[in-house]
Amino acid sequence: MRDAFGKQLELLNAEMAEMGDMCEASIACAMKALFEADMEMAEKTLEYEKQIDQKEKDIENLCMRLLLRQQPVATDLRTVSSALKMISDMERIGDQAEDIVEILEYMEAEELPQEENLDTMAKAAACMVNQAIESFIKKDLQMAEKVIGDDDIVDEYFDKVKKDLILMIAKNPQKGELYLDLLMIAKYLERIADHATNIAEWVTYSISGSHIV
Repeated sequence: MRDAFGKQLELLNAEMAEMGDMCEASIACAMKALFEADMEMAEKTLEYEKQIDQKEKDIENLCMRLLLRQQPVATDLRTVSSALKMISDMERIGDQAEDIVEILEYMEAEELPQEENLDTMAKAAACMVNQAIESFIKKDLQMAEKVIGDDDIVDEYFDKVKKDLILMIAKNPQKGELYLDLLMIAKYLERIADHATNIAEWVTYSISGSHIV
């Protein structure tokens, strides 16, 4: 019975890793679509969002089978229940990437201000997603705690982008709509980092049994 359960947990880890990879890829595609006005990448982002939705359902079904058929002990129960919470946040990450590319339909600009800061935010948020999932698979509490701390870095970039764009709107109001679109994109990236933080917090619960307050 335990051997069968162990194999199912290995499958869960593999499925979680695959879903995490999809989330990272969707963020990368969304930002490439933004910076290069690449509508092919925008379409690919939407495809990833659908795949992420399906993967959430697949993992949810796997978790329910583990809970109903395998009678997990307390530690395993925390692992499976945490995975169920984590996939909800990963699904929302796919939604945020989709939200970014949906804004592109209305944007008209040859050059995008704040590109460097937005690129840094996106890469930092994607790294947080990667490390949060990796910490779950490796049961690495220190890595999960690092992800939680890294959220402050993304928040600082968001505050900088927000302040800079507010100044730009004041100086160049005719481009106010573009600047507001960029502010929304920055907000979506900040939310992705928040979801990665939520994932890491569930990892800490799965390992330690304690929720971070």
